[in-house]
Amino acid sequence: MSTPVQSLFNLEGRIALVTGGSRGLGLQIAEALGEAGAKVMLTSRKAGDLEEAAAHLSQRGIDARWIAADAADPDDARRVCSETLERLGPVDILVNNAGAAWGAPAEDHPLEAWDKVMNLNIRSLFVFAQAIGKACMIPRRYGRIINVASIAGLGGNPPGMETVAYNTSKGAVVNFTRVLAAEWGEHGITVNALAPGFFPSKMTRATLDRFGEDALAAHAPLKRLGDDDDLKGAALLFASAAGKHITGQILAVDGGVSCISGG
Repeated sequence: MSTPVQSLFNLEGRIALVTGGSRGLGLQIAEALGEAGAKVMLTSRKAGDLEEAAAHLSQRGIDARWIAADAADPDDARRVCSETLERLGPVDILVNNAGAAWGAPAEDHPLEAWDKVMNLNIRSLFVFAQAIGKACMIPRRYGRIINVASIAGLGGNPPGMETVAYNTSKGAVVNFTRVLAAEWGEHGITVNALAPGFFPSKMTRATLDRFGEDALAAHAPLKRLGDDDDLKGAALLFASAAGKHITGQILAVDGGVSCISGG
């Protein structure tokens, strides 16, 4: 007997932890999961941003909590995981979204900036996944892990877009997703990644200002940038029973940019 499609996307009774969840893409994903019924724990560095984000979600009828922490610090990351389990219970859905970028020519890219990007964009994903996987997903034989990669991790950049550490880190996210999916599939855990294109956000603002929103939108077959709704459906698919037979996949949500750039 098949399941009604609405039920496949229902997340009632589920607990979601979203890193970098106070704004931008993380908040958009948290909103989608919460509107589908999940209780949501947000984490990022700034308490003020988190308080505002949780209030925004609460106004939409979502049970949202928050913990201020630096995801790049392994001890802080593990604290977030243990506190989430204490306050909400076992985590069903982990969204690894926290990230940073740094623009500089490769020949002049500071090593400390390289380390900053790598520690947040890929090491933190491993730390969160390891902590949540070991504490509750593997023992319960259930879990949904969604890593936020980028189309920047699928290839190089056009001239002038100098983000060697960011691209490298997001390429690592792509293969981390595949490796973890293969290893943890036997535990009933799916691991997938979203690879967004350009979405207006604090992180992309400098690039959008430099190249122009219209010019970047024109490069996409759909002739548009991502908006406040464009990640919601894909995130809900990966987080819900609708995606229970999907793992190790990288879904570009980019208006078609990757289909013409070789990504």
